Amino acid sequence: MDYKEMYSQKLTTAEDAVKVVNSGDWVDFGWCVGTPVALDAALAKRLPELSDVNIRGGILCHVPEIYKIDNPAEHFAWNSWHMGGIERKAISEGFSYYASIRYSELPRYYRDIATPSRVAMFQVAPMDEHGFFNFGPNASHMAACCEKAEVIIVEVNKNMPRCLGGFEEAVHINDVAMIVEGDNPAIDELGGGGAATETDQAVAKYIVNEIPDGACLQLGIGGMPNAVGSLIAQSDLKDLGVHTEMYVDAFVDIAKAGKITGNRKAIDKGRQVYAFAAGTKKLYDYINDNPECMSAPVSYTNDIRSISALDNFMSINNAVDIDLYGQINAESAGTRQISGAGGQLDFVLGAYLSKGGKSFVCMSSTFTKKDGTVESRIKPTLDNGSIVTDTRANVHYFVTEYGIVNLKGLSSWQRAEAIISVAHPDFRDKLIADAEKLKIWRNSNKR
Repeated sequence: MDYKEMYSQKLTTAEDAVKVVNSGDWVDFGWCVGTPVALDAALAKRLPELSDVNIRGGILCHVPEIYKIDNPAEHFAWNSWHMGGIERKAISEGFSYYASIRYSELPRYYRDIATPSRVAMFQVAPMDEHGFFNFGPNASHMAACCEKAEVIIVEVNKNMPRCLGGFEEAVHINDVAMIVEGDNPAIDELGGGGAATETDQAVAKYIVNEIPDGACLQLGIGGMPNAVGSLIAQSDLKDLGVHTEMYVDAFVDIAKAGKITGNRKAIDKGRQVYAFAAGTKKLYDYINDNPECMSAPVSYTNDIRSISALDNFMSINNAVDIDLYGQINAESAGTRQISGAGGQLDFVLGAYLSKGGKSFVCMSSTFTKKDGTVESRIKPTLDNGSIVTDTRANVHYFVTEYGIVNLKGLSSWQRAEAIISVAHPDFRDKLIADAEKLKIWRNSNKR
């Protein structure tokens, strides 16, 4: 059948499309900037008639309309693969919950374990001449989701960048039940956490000094990774490669500065590989139809085997806090969920297995509470309920504005000494006293 003919037969309104959703259904809302807009608004009108609907999604870049209905907890639960500020607020309102998983495991989870989504609805790029709807910068786990979903509804957005890949970056019209054409809103922009601070820049300098020519980069989101990217763009580094979970604006700056060629990559030579992307319009314009960029499923990008196959792999990520044993918490404040496991541990492990590879977990040494009190992010032990994202056995380099230390393989007293050496000076004596109480400080330690 002619694909255009099939398209016209499957074309419908958002209001008619969401009639397929029933009480008790599992519904997938896609991911990040692929979150539906017109379908979301239509479902918000229908949800008050329904109950016990479970919706999956993650990294929301705008408040969905379904969040705005009266008493949302009576009608649905939002199950998030990775939390942001919007979803954190919804937790306190009783209808949002974090789904714990290593991000790299998500495609297999959809295929083999998860309750299949009866309905999957998400934004896509316009259909190409071969009948494919590109997922945009959201390959992630969407192909696996589509394989198991009973009803697939795509919301076409002409502004969605077409992100080239090679596998699992699109869904074919044969597998789509309904097509909705929305109002083509601009793709959500996600900033990098604000301009880099002096602390961010100090941390970035320590890290950039460790990066050799020909290195392959992975950057997390936030001020510190962006500061690293900015310094790299201004550096003399050359022949860099990209293999990352999230593609952020910093990569565009590095590429436009001529630092990225990917010529030294053992796999995917010459291509910048990523599982999903979110940033400013500059980023979306750059990745659109760009054969240098490769959109791929997260089971590939975050696979330790893929990462370790790339020599001089440099993984750079943020964290919330660390304790004197070297345990990294990158996803909660005590029991309050902040983000999620994501792929940080995958990259910490994979980078260490890479020939010449290094992983850097960085943070500011302190934070200021709402009442103006300054507290150390380096703690004797993690707060009650805090999540251990990276175990003490796996952490490689730890960085604050006061220095960089290699924690790999250190005994407990060496580790405590190294971590305290990069703490804020105002907290070091207290941390030494804490280490002594914990029996992880020796008299021979430096004070």
